[in-house]
Amino acid sequence: MPSDAAATKPYPKRDTDLPTAVFEDPKRNVRICQGDCVQILSQLPEDFVDVIFADPPYFLSNDGITCHAGRMVIVNKGAWDRSRGPDANHEFNRAWLAACQRVLKPNGTIWVSGTHHVIHSVGFAMQQLGFKLLNEIARVKPNLLPNLSCRYFKHATETIIWAAKNSKSRHTFNYPLMRELAGGRQMANVWTIPPPKPYEKRFGKHPTQKPVALLERILLASPNEGDLMLDPFLGSGTTAVVAARLGRKFIGIEIDEKCIRMLLRRLEELRKNPRLFKVG
Repeated sequence: MPSDAAATKPYPKRDTDLPTAVFEDPKRNVRICQGDCVQILSQLPEDFVDVIFADPPYFLSNDGITCHAGRMVIVNKGAWDRSRGPDANHEFNRAWLAACQRVLKPNGTIWVSGTHHVIHSVGFAMQQLGFKLLNEIARVKPNLLPNLSCRYFKHATETIIWAAKNSKSRHTFNYPLMRELAGGRQMANVWTIPPPKPYEKRFGKHPTQKPVALLERILLASPNEGDLMLDPFLGSGTTAVVAARLGRKFIGIEIDEKCIRMLLRRLEELRKNPRLFKVG
């Protein structure tokens, strides 16, 4: 639980330069903006954010099928997830990554999650833009559903790329804590983290919702208490919930009004029952 001092530490002095928020909690330093992430990022000051977590569209909504609760279902998530072809998809990744790079502080870092459908484009775009690639994390997802076609291996992992703003960056890495969490050994880049728990979805199910445990590890690894974190694809709000819990100032961007209603209910639950989101 963050200290009272950290919980009330204000945003940087340039707060007046921030885009309009649809929700703001000054006590927890949480700010939620609605709209296109590239447009809203352009309204933020340069060299402003300490760390970014991004879970961009995977471009999977192309009338494919998957297994859910033992049934065959269409995987379409929405127009935002529909592929426009590899060239257009890559240009989209370059655009939002460039916008994120501009607002990162000189020593800031970014974490980007994705499957093989998008993560190679993300990594290539990062190299084109001059990011410094730090680590590739393989998140192992246990208790997987079967592959219905029986023509591929089951997709058991998701990749997270951790990168610094550029080659001159001196990034933050909380090595002693990560070693402690790994039982006194250096933590490896393979993380077994189950899907979100039922209580994390009590206000609705987001098709790409990330578990609280994953964001806890990321926020404990790189940004320090009181640092400013940003999520340009906020979705169900897991990043906001964990940032508030761990005392990181937070700006989230989400275009879907339904998702914003869901994440605001999660933040209200955190305010009423912080023990529900106990770290660890």
